[in-house]
Amino acid sequence: MTHAILPWVPYPLVVGSAFLLSAWMRGLGASLDVSTYVPIVITALVVTGLEVLLPHRDAWRPSVQEVTTDLGFMAVVQLAFPPAAGYLFTTMMVEPARELGIPTTLLWPHSWPVWIQVVLMILMVDFLRYWLHRASHETDLLWKLHAVHHSPSQLYWLNTARFHVLEKALQMTADTLPFLLMGVQPLVLSMYYLAYATNGFFQHSNIELRFGPLNYIVSTAEAHRWHHSREPREANANYGSTTIVWDLLFGTWFLPPAREVDRLGLSDPAYPKSFLGLMGAPFTR
Repeated sequence: MTHAILPWVPYPLVVGSAFLLSAWMRGLGASLDVSTYVPIVITALVVTGLEVLLPHRDAWRPSVQEVTTDLGFMAVVQLAFPPAAGYLFTTMMVEPARELGIPTTLLWPHSWPVWIQVVLMILMVDFLRYWLHRASHETDLLWKLHAVHHSPSQLYWLNTARFHVLEKALQMTADTLPFLLMGVQPLVLSMYYLAYATNGFFQHSNIELRFGPLNYIVSTAEAHRWHHSREPREANANYGSTTIVWDLLFGTWFLPPAREVDRLGLSDPAYPKSFLGLMGAPFTR
């Protein structure tokens, strides 16, 4: 019974606890940055422990080289690059738009309850990123960048960081720039990022998980594993980042009921493995 019930528990328990912890810390007077990043870091540690205690596949345990590479992506692409890109967005686009009196802030429902704004932002971001992600699988130029994310032959939570810096820049034009232009309040941005990060950790995790009806709402690990399949007809599906509703609407949802995904990654055995090699791969492969 433990083996039957346990896979259903971690996702709702850990993600729900992250939001409760964030709200509790804000209530104690913690800054928005602290109350956002502390739950994210704790979630990453919990997911790491769950991968050890409740692995989906032993063969997906990462090597030291894989962990080192993905830590490089986490540090450079996910932590160092976004603040720099956000600063450039603000100084080169957002502030000039405000000085010119362009009424971009009128496009966002600032008076709505925060939780409704968060849901709206998740849906809007995922709509924009759905089409960017789908185009990355359907056009050669964008695939050269996106192949970096598909290069691992196993899944574990730190794979969520493995994106080429140029693709990360494209993603930020969809999930950051429009919402800065519309003046979305920092709390809404914070709660969106908390949802995106915690779900992303589970989405790529090597944990034995079951989601049931959530597979029709959230971009879950059960669905996203198929997106990393080595078979193109299986990988060209489940493009959603946080929610899966756009895949359902546009006919790219894929979750066969009676089998597991087989091989993951790319068919090119000589594809680079190191951080610097992967940064150069779109231009050399």
